[in-house]
Amino acid sequence: MTTSTEVAPAELQDLRTEIDQLDAELIRIWQRRAEVSKQIGAIRMANGGTRLVLDRERAILEKYREALGDDGVQIAMLILRAGRGPL
Repeated sequence: MTTSTEVAPAELQDLRTEIDQLDAELIRIWQRRAEVSKQIGAIRMANGGTRLVLDRERAILEKYREALGDDGVQIAMLILRAGRGPL
């Protein structure tokens, strides 16, 4: 019998497999989001707009902060950079 801190080897492997699957999905979503963001930026600039829209970026940062706390802001910054490049 296992306690709450002891995990059967099969359960541990199942959990690691799930983590691997989640990581793959996160990577796929990250790459797709960056792709979409770059397309939006190209369309915006082709129509005379600016490279980035600060109000939109602030809203995204706030959404991540509300959902994930201070770490969410750091994650959002990385996500935004992936789509628009460094400032």
